[in-house]
Amino acid sequence: MLASKALGEYWDKSCPEVEINGIQYDSRQVQPGDMFVCIPGFETDGHKFAKMAEQNGASLIVAERKIDVSVPVCYVKDARKAVARAACEFYDNPSAKFCLIGVTGTNGKTSTTYLTKSILEKAGKCVGIIGTNQNIIGDKVLVTQSTTPTTPNALELQQLFAEMAEGGAEYVVMEVSSHALALDRVYGCKFDVGIFTNLTRDHLDFHKTMEAYFEAKSKLFDVSEKGVVNIDDDAGKRIIEQKQNCRILSVGLGEDARLRAHDVNISARGTKFLLDYDGSTYEMEIGIPGKFSVYNALSAIGAALMVGVSMETIKSGLKEADGVLGRLEVVPTDTPYTVIIDYAHTPDGLENIISTVREFAKGRVITMFGCGGDRDATKRPIMGEIAGRLSDYSIITSDNPRTEDPEKIVREIEEGIKLTDAKYTVITDRRQAIAYALGFAEKDDVIILAGKGQETYQIIGKEKYDFDERVEVYKALKKMNE
Repeated sequence: MLASKALGEYWDKSCPEVEINGIQYDSRQVQPGDMFVCIPGFETDGHKFAKMAEQNGASLIVAERKIDVSVPVCYVKDARKAVARAACEFYDNPSAKFCLIGVTGTNGKTSTTYLTKSILEKAGKCVGIIGTNQNIIGDKVLVTQSTTPTTPNALELQQLFAEMAEGGAEYVVMEVSSHALALDRVYGCKFDVGIFTNLTRDHLDFHKTMEAYFEAKSKLFDVSEKGVVNIDDDAGKRIIEQKQNCRILSVGLGEDARLRAHDVNISARGTKFLLDYDGSTYEMEIGIPGKFSVYNALSAIGAALMVGVSMETIKSGLKEADGVLGRLEVVPTDTPYTVIIDYAHTPDGLENIISTVREFAKGRVITMFGCGGDRDATKRPIMGEIAGRLSDYSIITSDNPRTEDPEKIVREIEEGIKLTDAKYTVITDRRQAIAYALGFAEKDDVIILAGKGQETYQIIGKEKYDFDERVEVYKALKKMNE
């Protein structure tokens, strides 16, 4: 590939006519003939590693500011957009070879992607998923080198798209995080359908304000031909008002939604509801309990309708959808109480899971949770208040403290729970907290282990340690039985 055809705007003369064999932004991965892109990061700056890239054989270096190397350099205004644009060109614009559906929002992204996949597969389509849990095409899990938790970086994303196109994917449903939109990881992609689930407090360590967070999320609808938007959410209303160039289907439980759910019936086995759409009413069923499951289902139904799937197929695909790992996941235990693992790590997510469990719990609701370190600290007392107000008993513990003092984090959570008349305890060690919850629970109680979901690790300091809550539950039960 000739780099000059792919990189876009230059601020210093023009881009040299250099043939490249590959693209890298990690200087350690550079092979002879590769193009190295200097990306300014939050912890380090790629410009510092230009010399190393040169030594490793880079034939061209892309930079935003002047660097001292002997190989040709192309100076661009925005290195992130440059690497995204170059990756699209290098992999022959793979996302144009299938129908691309993007899902953004604070909560519900993962569940919505899997529900959409179930419906599309019921329609006989080959479907890929890119997201928090895993990247898959059909039943095949794709192994990637990405270090980003939700939406891969631009280069890895185009590599994934190329693999999915080669594997015969007709549809790809992907989670699109606010970070990905703000940092141009999906720059150059054209979405056939964009989905907005909701906007609640999260990631303010990165975005700083809720307005900036909203602006990042809403970018998806600048690059989507069609949209499915939750109009019950105030941010959803704003998106519908602002993004006039995107043909949007409004969904929700309110009267103003074009695709509307009502008469919702929630049980431990799942959720049933009636669905109104264009003058007709349909009976719907999903094997996942909770009001939030209705919203996720509406998003998936809306996307399927936008790409021409019949309502009968949608109904069958929704009913047959499996639960998602780490989302209201019941851990099989031979105990008189129930243990549930859920990824809830935001105020809204925690409120949703506790409220849902209260719908079917016969005994007490016991909630164990923590808050991540080096992340938005303002949500900690808010989550403490929610857990204290809605749970019968709470256990405050540690959850990926990273470089922060875990004791400091739990004290900040405790400030919120003290505003309620809650019964609670603090056990900072998460392993000990799980064992305590299992020993404390009685017949018909439901234990919610919130925060980690599909994660199988704890991040303490800058190290990642194995920590699978399913394994920890079984270990603790075995020890108790002994």
